[in-house]
Amino acid sequence: MSKDKVFTKKISKKFEFDEAVASVFDDMLSRSVPFYDEVRKLIISIILAEQKEGMKVLDLGSSTAKFLLDLHSKASVELKLKGLDNSQAMLDRATQKCQAFGADIALELADMLTYDYENEDVIVANYTLQFIRPMQRLELIEKIYQGLNDEGMFIFSEKIVFEDKVLDKEMIDIYYDYKKEQGYSEYEIAQKREALENVLIPFTIQENIRMCKDAGFTKIETVFQWANFVTFVVKK
Repeated sequence: MSKDKVFTKKISKKFEFDEAVASVFDDMLSRSVPFYDEVRKLIISIILAEQKEGMKVLDLGSSTAKFLLDLHSKASVELKLKGLDNSQAMLDRATQKCQAFGADIALELADMLTYDYENEDVIVANYTLQFIRPMQRLELIEKIYQGLNDEGMFIFSEKIVFEDKVLDKEMIDIYYDYKKEQGYSEYEIAQKREALENVLIPFTIQENIRMCKDAGFTKIETVFQWANFVTFVVKK
């Protein structure tokens, strides 16, 4: 796994999922998102608890397909796995990995805002919604709700902000200390923060819950939280 050095040099553009990011994305996630591997395993365990032959699992923002490959390797029945991403660089990496592991995983270059969701059993979005413009986010959740089967499940993880501004600042500082412990320099942290400004726009926990309720979901739970990172499980 290549090490993330994307922000060791001065940035010249806003953050995007291009080849430079795709080549180090797995390392970037594991070092930038606290407990990312544990959250991935938790979500897989939740899906496997309800697995059935032919169950459809759709991963939004599937990047290098690490999540889908892990799910594929642990499932005891045949699942219909599919990943959507709007970055060709990510899909190219994902395709190579799926071929190397001999995994039958469908991958599609698509915009999740216009994708035709239909008869999905599980939809997963790990740290994906936060990159969707706030005005479009509810529209996406409504499409996801309509595209899920009656017993369908939507699982998503997000970076969040706190309503208490003092606590929010403290959590940001704690998170930056975490990144330093993972080997990122203050310069890299500052560069990435600048690149993500107005690109990654987080909601509060309450705003995420309200958005899901407004879309029609009735069962909304949080199953994991570390500081300003939260995982939600949502059902009709």
